[in-house]
Amino acid sequence: MDRTPRFPDIPQRIGGLEKLAYNLWWSWNPDARALFWALDLAVWRESGHNPIRMLAILPGERLREASEEAAFLRRYDAVMARFEAETAGREGWFTRRYGSPRAPLAYFSAEYGLHVSLPMYAGGLGILAGDYLKECSDMAIPVVAVGLLYSRGYVTQRIREDGSPEDLRETLDRTYDPVRRVLDGEGRPLRVQVPLFDPPLHVAVWKVEVGRVPFYLMDTDLETNQPWDRAIAHHLYAIQPEQRLRQEIVLGMGGMRVLEALGLSPGAVHINEGHPALALLQRVRPLMEQGMGFTEALEEVRRTTVFTTHTPVSAGTDVFPFAMMEKYFAHCCEDLGLDHTKFLGLGAHPQRPEAGFNTTAFALRMSRFANGVSRRHGEVAREIWAPLWPELAREEVPIASVTNGVHLPTWIDPHRLQPLFDRVLGPDWRDRQDDPGLWDKVEEIPDEELWRLHQELKVRLIDHLHKRARPRWERRQVSAQNVIAGGALLDAKVLTLGFARRFTAYKRPDLLLRDRNRLKRLVTDPLRPVQIIFAGKAHPADTEGKRLVQEIFRLCQDPEFAGRLAFVEDYDQALASYLVRGVDVWLNNPVPPLEASGTSGMKAGMNGTLNCSILDGWWIEGFNGKNGWAFGEEFSGEGDRFSADAEALFRLLEEQVVPLYYAYNGGIPKGWVRRMKESIRTVAPLYGTRRMVRKYVEQFYVAALGLHANGVGS
Repeated sequence: MDRTPRFPDIPQRIGGLEKLAYNLWWSWNPDARALFWALDLAVWRESGHNPIRMLAILPGERLREASEEAAFLRRYDAVMARFEAETAGREGWFTRRYGSPRAPLAYFSAEYGLHVSLPMYAGGLGILAGDYLKECSDMAIPVVAVGLLYSRGYVTQRIREDGSPEDLRETLDRTYDPVRRVLDGEGRPLRVQVPLFDPPLHVAVWKVEVGRVPFYLMDTDLETNQPWDRAIAHHLYAIQPEQRLRQEIVLGMGGMRVLEALGLSPGAVHINEGHPALALLQRVRPLMEQGMGFTEALEEVRRTTVFTTHTPVSAGTDVFPFAMMEKYFAHCCEDLGLDHTKFLGLGAHPQRPEAGFNTTAFALRMSRFANGVSRRHGEVAREIWAPLWPELAREEVPIASVTNGVHLPTWIDPHRLQPLFDRVLGPDWRDRQDDPGLWDKVEEIPDEELWRLHQELKVRLIDHLHKRARPRWERRQVSAQNVIAGGALLDAKVLTLGFARRFTAYKRPDLLLRDRNRLKRLVTDPLRPVQIIFAGKAHPADTEGKRLVQEIFRLCQDPEFAGRLAFVEDYDQALASYLVRGVDVWLNNPVPPLEASGTSGMKAGMNGTLNCSILDGWWIEGFNGKNGWAFGEEFSGEGDRFSADAEALFRLLEEQVVPLYYAYNGGIPKGWVRRMKESIRTVAPLYGTRRMVRKYVEQFYVAALGLHANGVGS
């Protein structure tokens, strides 16, 4: 049953509000959000900042009043004019430079983090994909995106009284999500059959508007499908191996079928990590059905395929037993006249051919263009996957690097910093955001003003944490001890460190727990105290990650730490936006070289939050000695790395970070503010998605789509 809300009470004069609410363009445009606030701020907050839900619950009388208010109509007309200009037309950076290609590029990813109202992400990979789509819209890149609509999302984690995380899996109510069913030519919900399944499996198709970018989602939870098949898209990253394979068949092969049903034949495909790699097999299939041999069809697909790997360890990729692959692909190979051994060989790792079908190895062999997500990760990826090209020297392995970026309009504080940048950098700074020279003007910001705005953001963060805790306390769902552990005693005047990311062993959230007495002295210093906010989820199957959550939460409950350690449960995109803007220091201390990129530090840095990070991922490129701090480079490889890095971090905090923060001069810590300016100046232009997407276009997309500058290629 279609539960899409209807809005009969919206007057015709402001009828564009419905169209605006269903396009996530509003989520990264402050003027559009302010338009909804202007209707009724209390209802906006009640709706969870979801304009679809807001329009559904807002009294019709208020909408009629707004349609007659001159001030609201001026604001409405201005927002809608910009909305139409930036979403309806195809004119933009890409088309001005390269023209309009005959076919779009299709982007496949297992997860997308676009907005908190659409929970289809687990972590950085999904947030990166969401930011990428927003930037493609801003730059008019001809992209169509494909993913899965997870009926139960990823996982909600609550902290029990003993500190252990509890996984809650509930069917999500999609009534007010910014998704709409795609209809067929007869006005019925479109259903598409996915290859390889017996009995047949069908998917419903939904559409999300991301500015200019159409984003299609597949839903397997249909009454006509078998129960086991309906569950394929229940959860992001199915844990059971065969269900994970079936999920990836739907994502990749089903996704290509959906594009075909929509009349879209992509000119090139970009695979984000190995999960959707089977889309490339589905690309081969029609070419072989047209009479091409497998080798010729494979080369045609390779010529127009881009693959991005985010995994810095070979064990981090999906590997499926060959017997399981045979079960699903034997008939497919027979139908194509394809030697199934040759097909399975495309996914075999040369050094471990018996291990199974490796989706990253398959994607690399099927792609002409491949990249890691930082310079260091590119080096690591070439080392890991060099056996696929035994005839090449390590430095010649065809895996480039495109360092990740984050979407500036989404992540830079929209209420304080963006208006400040409008004044200091000029109102066109968003269009020129990847020009480093522009950001030199940050030096002109008065120290007192930047410090005051940052303090306001810190107060906003701590108020938000208090508001999260209060309802559960009122409902007697948690003890007073757990309310304190959730941040009830945090103080905005205290130097605040943030550690927020997926909780897993290699990220070492417990690094500062190595010496608890030293940590206690740090946080309870009577003159220069420190407080630390932890946040993150452990993967449902990661028992060690869950143990780390429990260990840290129990420490947060300990009165000896004076309430200056806090763990905030159920980390999500909304909480992340408060944290990257509101803490003073962003901690990152994984085991090198296991941090492929690390985009959360970019979000923090461009807001003036200072990074204190081990030299890994993007920070090797981003750190210049004046825009934050780095540690861990002195480890010789001998002895205990954990102890050495803990000692280096403690020493850095005690000798440099804490003294600089509390070195007030004229009412503000001028040395600290100087580093804040340097962080914004160096991080914002170089680590945004504008620079990242330009590089993808210039290094890969132009060649894959057969284009050249100032026109369409042959």
